[in-house]
Amino acid sequence: MSDKTKRAIRTGLQTLAAVAAVLPALAATVADADELAVAAPWLIAAAGTAAVVAGVVARVMAAPAFERLLDLFGIGLDDKGGTE
Repeated sequence: MSDKTKRAIRTGLQTLAAVAAVLPALAATVADADELAVAAPWLIAAAGTAAVVAGVVARVMAAPAFERLLDLFGIGLDDKGGTE
């Protein structure tokens, strides 16, 4: 599997984790709002929170111990630091 494919899979996992963390609160806010204008600040906050969560997950995935775990699934990155 190429490094580009591995990076794409890892980015998808990070995004999935971020969306899963934000989605319940966002759904509750939108369901309670009578108008979209009321929910707009919450939508912006949710997007910011999702970005932060994705960043944290990316940082955790870069840890050597987590890299070894990802290697077991075939999506770990080698230490060459370049692109394929």
